[in-house]
Amino acid sequence: MNHSTPEQPGDVVARLRATFRTGRTKPVEWRTAQLRRLRELLTDNGPDLAAALHADLGKSSTEAHRTEIDFTVREIDHTLDHLADWLRPEPAPVPAHLGADASAWTQYDPLGVVLVIAPWNYPAQLLLAPLVGALAAGNAVVAKPSELAPATSAALARLLPAYLDTDAVAVVEGGIPETTALLAERFDHIFYTGNGAVGRIVMRAAAEHLTPVTLELGGKSPAFVDRDTDLDVVADRLARGKFLNAGQTCVAPDYVLTDPATAAALESAFQRAVESLYGADPSASAEYGRIINERHFDRLAGLLDSGRVVVGGSSDRTTKYIAPTVLADVDPKSPVMQEEIFGPILPIVTVPDLDAAIDFINDRDKPLALYVFAESEGTRGRIAAETSSGGLGHGLPLAHLTVSDLPFGGVGESGMGSYHGRYSIETFSHRKAVLQKPLR
Repeated sequence: MNHSTPEQPGDVVARLRATFRTGRTKPVEWRTAQLRRLRELLTDNGPDLAAALHADLGKSSTEAHRTEIDFTVREIDHTLDHLADWLRPEPAPVPAHLGADASAWTQYDPLGVVLVIAPWNYPAQLLLAPLVGALAAGNAVVAKPSELAPATSAALARLLPAYLDTDAVAVVEGGIPETTALLAERFDHIFYTGNGAVGRIVMRAAAEHLTPVTLELGGKSPAFVDRDTDLDVVADRLARGKFLNAGQTCVAPDYVLTDPATAAALESAFQRAVESLYGADPSASAEYGRIINERHFDRLAGLLDSGRVVVGGSSDRTTKYIAPTVLADVDPKSPVMQEEIFGPILPIVTVPDLDAAIDFINDRDKPLALYVFAESEGTRGRIAAETSSGGLGHGLPLAHLTVSDLPFGGVGESGMGSYHGRYSIETFSHRKAVLQKPLR
């Protein structure tokens, strides 16, 4: 546990709960002050956070700012611009038998003390973006950064107490023992981002206290490519979405589904796209990241022979580098298709037609995202109507996450609950029904 929080987890939660019970976190003025301070943290310390992200994941300064620091600043700004409207009570019609003097409305009440558990792949954004929503909703928060991104975890543990109200926000560092101890405590909401196996552990622990959870998980997000598309545009957009953060993105395209003829044409398009993005030697590109650790490197390296290498295929365990790789002739039963890849390997799987593609998607767990590259409105409409996914992107991977007025979340095996923008207020609040009838 970090020196910034020497207390035991139970003491941390008790201290924050005592603060919440004073009503300190409820006024909108406190909430907006905390959000502005969090914004200052990001703008004051951008270079330090970018350096930490580079140390953990090899992220370039450009990528660190675009996907983590500036992303969170935009989330804060959007929340500050709209918070008063989001929190405004919503009137409800009152039936006649209650009388003309009765009124009814719903209002958003803070939940209490919430726990945010962040993953390692976007270790700043995925801790701070939920924190924005939790604070905006008026809660006290325990923030648990990922121990697998130690430089970023240490930076956040140092900076958050320096900028935020330490009586209402606590950072707990550590690994499995610390997380397990936290999960034994009673929270009013638990927000977890990560894999499904740990998501089940979180859910079981939450059930002991009947604590609601938001689980932002993952899965194998397909990208369907129709034959009528500009394949250079498709390959460029897929490569950007897949190889960002060296493929370690929960909504990255996990595999491509297309017909055999289109698959063959895509091979050369991917070769051009990857070279355009990262040069002839991606290992020398400042814009290409690295795998988080040796364990994940070894797992990914074991998937490289799951098909014919079209692009990339090289690796270096010493530097945790795996080249941006595209595989063709991939058997759906091969190892690369049995798990979420979460790395820079993109298999191309062929299907005879749209019907088969829809069946292929529906035969598997519901993905966190589904991407469609098709000119035909009918094709896009069929996939939207006949499949289920957390999010659906037509023509552009990952971008739906950047729209603050869209909810981000999964369905089925890819998660439950959502957040961003006003949906964070709904997640971290209780929507209370109120009826008022005068006594005279």
